[in-house]
Amino acid sequence: MIRLFVGLGNPGPEYEATRHNAGFWWVDALAAKLGARMSAERSCHGLLARVNRTDGPLWLLQPMTYMNRSGQAVATLARFFKIVPEQILVVHDELDIAPGLAKLKFGGGSGGHNGLKDIHAQLGSADYWRLRLGIGHPGIKAEVVDYVLRKPAPEQREAILACITRTLDASDDLITGDMARATMKVHAGLQRPKPPRPPSATPPPTPTGGST
Repeated sequence: MIRLFVGLGNPGPEYEATRHNAGFWWVDALAAKLGARMSAERSCHGLLARVNRTDGPLWLLQPMTYMNRSGQAVATLARFFKIVPEQILVVHDELDIAPGLAKLKFGGGSGGHNGLKDIHAQLGSADYWRLRLGIGHPGIKAEVVDYVLRKPAPEQREAILACITRTLDASDDLITGDMARATMKVHAGLQRPKPPRPPSATPPPTPTGGST
C-alpha cells in the first residue's frame, strides 16, 4: 500500500500556477478529498498532512526545497517514519505525455526530471511508484526549462486539472495497495485520437456501349 504521497513542485507564488507544479496540484486535490490540511513542517522541509487510518497513518508531502532538492524532504520523512520506497508514490509533471493523460509506473529512470533525480540519490533507490501527469512538450529541447516554468495555456490547464480529477479516482486503490486496479483506472482515461483512415480507392467506371 502507498503510505506516502509526494507531489513535486516549486514553492512560492511565482511558481504556483506553472506546469512544473502539477504534482503540487494533485496532492492539494487529494488533501481536499481526504479532508486533510497541508501545513509547514520544518523538520521534513515541506508542507505535510497526516491522515489517520485503521491500517496506519497516511502522509501527504509537498517538498519546499525547490525541485532540484526534492529528495531531501522525501528521504527525511521516509526514514523517520520507516516508509520503504515501495510505499511511496511521487506525482510529477511529464513532458513526454500530452496534457489530459497520465501514466502510473513503478521504478525506472528519472527521464531527465530533476526532482526524480534527487529522490533517486537521497533514497538510494529508484524502486518507488510514480504518477506522471502529462504537460506536453514545447517541441524544442532548448525551450524545456522555460516551458515547464511557465503557466500552461487555458485549454492545457483545463486538461491537466481534468486529468487530476479523474486520476484521483484511483487514490483509494493506491492506499489499499491494489496497484493493478489503480493502474487500470489511471490508464483508462482519454486516449490519443486515432489518425483518420485514408479514403478507399474507387475503381474507375466500366465503359458501356459504343464501338471500338
